[in-house]
Amino acid sequence: MPQSISRFFAENGYYHAKGVFTKAEMRPLARDFDRIVDQVIANERKVNTGWKGGPTRRLKGGKRTELVHTHQVQIYSEKWLHAFYNKRFLQIASSILGPDIILHHSKLFDKPPEKGAPFPTHQDWSYFPTVQDTMIAGIIHVSKATDKMGCVRVFPGSHKLGRKKKTSGAVASRLLDKYPIEEGTIVECEPGDVIFFHYFTLHGSMPNRSKQHRKTVLVQMHAGDDQVVKTNGHPNAQLVLKGWNHCATRKKAEQFYQG
Repeated sequence: MPQSISRFFAENGYYHAKGVFTKAEMRPLARDFDRIVDQVIANERKVNTGWKGGPTRRLKGGKRTELVHTHQVQIYSEKWLHAFYNKRFLQIASSILGPDIILHHSKLFDKPPEKGAPFPTHQDWSYFPTVQDTMIAGIIHVSKATDKMGCVRVFPGSHKLGRKKKTSGAVASRLLDKYPIEEGTIVECEPGDVIFFHYFTLHGSMPNRSKQHRKTVLVQMHAGDDQVVKTNGHPNAQLVLKGWNHCATRKKAEQFYQG
């Protein structure tokens, strides 16, 4: 199984792992997810409407969209911290990254019913580049995610493009114009499913036009012998999920730096 996952990921740049978390495991996580959302909303002065820019406006189609979002979910909830150490979750991540896994950051996304914000096609690498480009994401699905709910879409094999400029999704580019998110491979999920993908893989999602919340938690990880570049300003947990952090130093540990 680990070898087949590794081969599929190497060829396609993503892997849909079904039933990684059981229903019993997801129930307390779902409760804490909703509690985090309530806390974020209570402390926010304005509603997050999602990404700006022309590509996003095109997907919105003139309609207002919203998104509840926060970084570092493990800071809010003990249960979510423990979820990142789930044995099945880390077994799959290890088949892609190897024995040593470092958490860079986590993110919560709640796409509200009928107005959940879209994400145009993009690569993730420019937000938190690493020296060896081992960074991957694991999207844990707290709710069902259907096409109508704005589930994740990917372009299989697109990770082989490598680092491309102007692929953050915030602005239009000739490359991204060749990969409109409407043509991406639809990856519908059930609660407890996880989508793993490389940070070169082109991906995104359509708006949530259903009557249900689409709830996900994204876990961004890299190999233990890799590290983010110093110019990076993105939140960086530097938390060892499995094995060893080969790049840790006293200075980094004391600073708990962002990048």
